[in-house]
Amino acid sequence: MNILVPVVSIIFSLLVMGIILLIFFQRSGMSWGQAFSETLSAYGEMFSWPFGNVYGIYQTLLKMVPLAFVGLGLSFAYRMKIWNIGGEGQLYMGAFAATWGALFLFNGIENKFLMITLILLMGAAFGALWAAIPAFMKAFAKTDEIVVTLMLNYVAIFWVDYLVYGPWKDPKGYNFPLTAEYPESAKLPTMFNGEVHVGIIMVIVLAVILQYVYSRTSWGFNSAIAGDNQKAAKYAGINIGFYTIVALLVSGAIGGMGGAVQMMGIQHRLQHGFSPGYGYTAIIIAWLAKLNPLAILLVSFLFGGLLVGNEQLQMFYRLPLALIYIFQGLVLFSLMGGEAIFNYRIRFVKERAVEE
Repeated sequence: MNILVPVVSIIFSLLVMGIILLIFFQRSGMSWGQAFSETLSAYGEMFSWPFGNVYGIYQTLLKMVPLAFVGLGLSFAYRMKIWNIGGEGQLYMGAFAATWGALFLFNGIENKFLMITLILLMGAAFGALWAAIPAFMKAFAKTDEIVVTLMLNYVAIFWVDYLVYGPWKDPKGYNFPLTAEYPESAKLPTMFNGEVHVGIIMVIVLAVILQYVYSRTSWGFNSAIAGDNQKAAKYAGINIGFYTIVALLVSGAIGGMGGAVQMMGIQHRLQHGFSPGYGYTAIIIAWLAKLNPLAILLVSFLFGGLLVGNEQLQMFYRLPLALIYIFQGLVLFSLMGGEAIFNYRIRFVKERAVEE
């Protein structure tokens, strides 16, 4: 069922998405037959380019990296039933920290390895710092982490907007909201003739490490117990407050590292709206993968391909960007519905008359 539920969820979402596309094409002036043919053609384009073309695969891998980083970070908290919805904000804070380090703090460093290491640490530190706010509030004030992490997303996004529209705006950027370009030492090395950066290797190594931590260490065992039954965890001597804080700090650090990798690997400068909602999409990815780090890599690749495929649909079929968000929402809701159907049973019990 762990495999069947996500697969059925995706298939159901694709069917509903196909109906939406069919209606969209029909309302644009096509007959139902033409609309059906166009829908099949659109689906073919959406999957053939990102998964069946070498350059499409390269683009899919680039989209996969930030999704996988944030998804892995969220899985660390979700194992303890700590609902970190702040992956987007932590990604933004990592990108902010990377830019601060690359352009101001470490600008004179020419050693590439040292520069990249320092920027990665900066991104992880500020991602963890952003997650520390809801962590301590939950551990000591019993505050709902869903609300706090969600609200902090907007704070982080507006903070980055303030910088790129204000003090960090590049005077040579033709009035666009972006910073100056990173120095060469702050750019990640590339592979495959410059098509893919080494961030893909970083995220794979990270997934393997987390898989080992979850399955082979006391942290993985204790965090699973704390997530399933806090009373049992306390009885076993597990410090729930400590585990809560560490889980959110590590979760934020991984998300912040993803922001730093995105800046060094692709963007090479901080700019407005650099993330098309990677942090929110990663929530769906983590759940589809059942919080398994290696499965998160696979699902991130799939969703990266969907983002690339949607860009193709926008170019060739002039479909709105909102369609990909509709699909993501359908996947999430069908996944939740599938979980409810397979985990619970509805029983109709006939009430008996109470005898006086």
